[in-house]
Amino acid sequence: MEQGNINWVLAIACLLAGVGIGALGYHLLNGGARTAQKLRQRLAERDRELSELRTGLGEHFERAEGLLDALLANGQSLQQEMHDSAVRFGSSKPRKPDFQQADETSDDVNAPRDYADGNRGTLSEDFGLKDSSEAPAQPPRY
Repeated sequence: MEQGNINWVLAIACLLAGVGIGALGYHLLNGGARTAQKLRQRLAERDRELSELRTGLGEHFERAEGLLDALLANGQSLQQEMHDSAVRFGSSKPRKPDFQQADETSDDVNAPRDYADGNRGTLSEDFGLKDSSEAPAQPPRY
């Protein structure tokens, strides 16, 4: 081979190697861009789901508020009906239970304790132990 042909072959080999290295670099750098694009897409989906949840939560609270208003209105109408019935049957006003009176008339009951009176209570160290002076226990006979 001549000197000129070797230069041309070397130039073509370097050009092919450069194109290969460039393609590899583009592929590696573009892979990061693809990953970033996928992450952006997932983030957009999550934002959309979050906005739907917020809208649904707002609708839920509005519906719950309407139900609560209806419940309060029904309670007031029931109270008015009870009052009208009491007046019609001769009672002046329906009585409400007096819980304070029940508390005042209760007997004096001692609070429960975690110990017993005397020196041999349930928390005593020798509670439930038999005296050592007694005969040892015999095994059961079958």
